[in-house]
Amino acid sequence: MDRKIEKKFWNKKRILMIGGGAVVALLLIYALIFADHRATLNVEKDKITISPVKKGTFDVYIAVTAVVMPLKTIRLDAIEAGYVSRKYLEGGSMVKQGDSILKLDNQHMVMQFVTQETEIYRLRNDLQNTRLNIRKEDFLEQQAISELNARIDAAQDLYDRNKQLVDEKIVARQEFNKNKFDLEGLLKQRAIKLESQEYQRENAKMQIAQLEGTLARTQRNLDLMKENLNSLIVRAPVSGQLSSIDVEIGSSITAGQNIGQIDDLNGFKLRADIDEHYVSQVFAGLKASFEFDGKSYAMVITKVYPEVKNGRFQADMTFEKETPAGIRRGQSTPIRLVLGKSAEALLLPLGGFFSDTGGNWVYVVDKNGKQAVKRNISLGRKNPLYFEILEGLQPGDQVITSSYENFGNKDVLAF
Repeated sequence: MDRKIEKKFWNKKRILMIGGGAVVALLLIYALIFADHRATLNVEKDKITISPVKKGTFDVYIAVTAVVMPLKTIRLDAIEAGYVSRKYLEGGSMVKQGDSILKLDNQHMVMQFVTQETEIYRLRNDLQNTRLNIRKEDFLEQQAISELNARIDAAQDLYDRNKQLVDEKIVARQEFNKNKFDLEGLLKQRAIKLESQEYQRENAKMQIAQLEGTLARTQRNLDLMKENLNSLIVRAPVSGQLSSIDVEIGSSITAGQNIGQIDDLNGFKLRADIDEHYVSQVFAGLKASFEFDGKSYAMVITKVYPEVKNGRFQADMTFEKETPAGIRRGQSTPIRLVLGKSAEALLLPLGGFFSDTGGNWVYVVDKNGKQAVKRNISLGRKNPLYFEILEGLQPGDQVITSSYENFGNKDVLAF
């Protein structure tokens, strides 16, 4: 008799199906819970820059470009107007104090000088003639007084004799009175003559003083005009280098016009162009350093020009001790300008990443070196070499510091 055979529930096919489904379910659960869902981008490691984070001294300074200039520059300005008739030296020549540089001609000034000189001669002749005339008149007055004194002596003698004779009634009273009146008249004439002579002498002194004063003033004017004529020859006020002379023969020059300059080569200074961002931080007395021929030279800011042009202002710096041998006027060189005290800090080298992230995050390479992961950070100060790290990084971290422009906003970079 036939017997019905019952099928088993856990047959091989069912076990395989259930087992396969369980494995798929476990994989799905793992993918949902444990798998890395961050956006990843594959990059070539040799095309990026990786820099280490290190602990060191953070120097607060900026690098600026400065130009070597003479310590003193003397402007050559024309004292008088004229046209250039001769040019003795060209720009770049070495000059000694007093050397002639160029000559100006001014016919109007020459004519004025000749006229003034002629006036001097006339005044001198007038003064001499006045002195001669006064002396002559004085001699005539003295002669007249001398003659008057002789007449008075004679009248006095006659008066004295007639007075005795009139008492003896030998001479008539009428004749005696006439002698008396004659004597008194002569005495009055002499008194008037003496007073007139004194007045003439005082008047003569006044005339002489006025003429001498006029002559002295005219002479001073003539001397001044002579100095002005001498100023038509432009001379070097100091020894140095005639760095520029901006005129040519035949040029018309006005009084006060700048015609060139002389550089005093006994010392040099550097003039730096600085970004206006630092205008409140730069002041006289601030320290700087200058590298030349493998040696560092200490400098100090002596003058700040606060006027801002095209987003920059200027400052002058001088050497604190020795001046480097071999530097030349117009030479351009980088200067390290110290803005604050140095301090220990975590340092991250500068790089193009900052323009892409604003310094808010970076890609940090993991320990196995196979990928770099985005990490938020906080940066502090900046100098020409490093950023100061405040948060987010540790010494030894490897950071991609080149540009992130081609990375989009990926969380992970795989090498």
